[in-house]
Order: sequence, then C-alpha cells, then structure tokens
Amino acid sequence: MITTLWLGVVVLCLLMYVVLDGYDLGVGVATLFDRDAAHRRHMLESVAVGWDGNETWLILLGVALWAGFPLAFGTVLPHAYLPITVVLFALIVRGVSVELASQSPPAPRWTTAFGVASLAAAFAQGFALGTLTSPLRLHDNAFAGTAFGAFSWFAVLTGATVTAAYTALGYAYTKRKSSGRLRATAARRGGVTTAVTVALLTVVLFAINATAAPLNLTSPGRAFAFGGLLLFAAAGAVTSLAAFPRQRQTGAADTLPFGGLVVTVVSVFLALGVARYPVFMPPDLTVDGSVGPHNTMVFVLVGIGLNMPLVLAYNVFAHRAFAGKLDTGSRAGEEPAPDHLVVTGAPSS
Repeated sequence: MITTLWLGVVVLCLLMYVVLDGYDLGVGVATLFDRDAAHRRHMLESVAVGWDGNETWLILLGVALWAGFPLAFGTVLPHAYLPITVVLFALIVRGVSVELASQSPPAPRWTTAFGVASLAAAFAQGFALGTLTSPLRLHDNAFAGTAFGAFSWFAVLTGATVTAAYTALGYAYTKRKSSGRLRATAARRGGVTTAVTVALLTVVLFAINATAAPLNLTSPGRAFAFGGLLLFAAAGAVTSLAAFPRQRQTGAADTLPFGGLVVTVVSVFLALGVARYPVFMPPDLTVDGSVGPHNTMVFVLVGIGLNMPLVLAYNVFAHRAFAGKLDTGSRAGEEPAPDHLVVTGAPSS
C-alpha cells in the first residue's frame, strides 16, 4: 500500500511540474521566435509572477524519488547525469534572467538569455526522459555505466517532442493571457506547434518499441487502459487544434487550447506509465525492487504530505492574484510601452 502511495506521489509531482513549469518554459522558447521586443517583454512578465512556485514541484519530485525509491534515485540520476546537469544550469540562468529583466527593462540580453535557457532546459528534460529507455548498468546495486552510455537517437527524439509540447503549452498560455496582435500570433503559432507535437508524440509511441524498453500491452486490462488514455490524449489535441484559431475573445475560447494540451500531455505520460509498469528502467529495475525502508517512507511521506498542499495553495494564489489578460494592445498596431505591464483583474498593490 505504501509503495503504491509513494509511486502516486512521484507521478503527481512529475505531472504537476511538466504542466506548470512546462508552460513557462514554453513561453521562454516562444520568445526566441518573436521579433517584437514588446511582445517578448510581455511574454516574460506573464510568467515572472509564478515561475518559482512552478519549479517547486521539481524539488518535491526529487525528494519523493530519493525517499521512496532510493535505488532508482541513486542509479537513474548518474545514468542521466549530463542532461540533468544541463537542466539545473539552464534553470539557474533562467531564474536570474527573469529577475534581472524584470528589474531593469527592457534588458534585451537578459530576455534572450531567458529564451535560450528555457530552450536548453526543455530539450534536456526530454533528453533525460529518453535515457530511461536505455539499459541501466548496475554492479552490486550501484551504477556501473558511463556518462555517455545513455545517449541515443530516441533521447534526441524525446528531447524534441518535449520541447514542442512545452512550446505549444507556452503559446496556449500566451493566448490566454494576451490581447491584440500578440494573442493572434500565439493562436496561429500555437496551432502549428500543437500539430507538430501530436506528430512527434505519435512517432515516439511507435519508436519506443525499437528501444530496450518496449511497451508491455500483453494483458487486456493494461491494453484497455493504454488505449483509453490515448483516446483522451487525442480528444485533448483535437480540442486544442479547434480552439486555437478562434478569434472571439472569450474565457472559453482562450482557455480551451491550454486545457486540451494539458489533457493530451497528462494522458500520454500516464499511458506510457501504464504500458511500462512496474519497470522503472530496463532491463530489470522495478518499482518493488527499488523501494526504500518502510519507516523512512512513512516519515518523509508525512513531510511531503504537509508541504504539497502549501505548494499547491501558492500556485493557486499566484495564478488567481494575477488572473486576467495583459494589456498587450487590443487593436492591430496598438502596443503599450515595453516597460509597462497591466494585468486586468489583478488586485492593486
């Protein structure tokens, strides 16, 4: 029971991080493709209010994996050491660039650093996920591989896929938060990026069977759950593709692209988890085989259980406090000054 509960905590932290930090990483990537300095400024400011809370889920994920599945933590991390190192350095640069760009506008170099670091972090996260399909070399329950042993063509594919998915989430969030030309640009590019994401996800689902971690759909229940989750993913993708082009500026029209993409991303992650359970990594690192001591799991579970509601409450507060759209110009050609930010519906300070 405790093992299943811990696995649920790990999965929840992973999905919360992918969705929340995924969209603000995607906004950062999207800034690299926009030549308008005012647009880039607005996009950076739209995530400046909540990026730190979003990344807290990554810390909870690391603690949950370390406490619940220490063998997996101690072997998976060195297996994917280089891409994880890139992720951490990119997130540091990203955090510094957001703060400095916000304090000293227009700061074009820091805005560019924000975009480049976001791109590096997104690709490296996908690359790290792709390394989980490479065989894990162990000797006496210790990692015995090399720093480059997990590099593969599939890791590059998953890196590109995660980057595309994050960018689509970023455009969906930008459409939801903006108006005028920025909203129209986000809608147009978001639809294209969503289509690219769907194509790459389809390739990943077929290509994974050529790796050391093929999908296991031998039992009817597992196959049914896998197929059902993919149907949810397809429905979410269709919803996003249909909602992105809508010109009418309403709450539903601007929320559906983001909601549909969240359903797609979460469903695909769960589908892959169902098809691989209980194997963490090939050839034989399993959930039960890497579980930690019972007393440690219970003790740390209490700590995480107390912190998760606080982190979630902060996420909800940050998004509600800065709800509404940025004043990015309601008519074609109308743009406010780059250093001016108005959030409609936000409380006054």
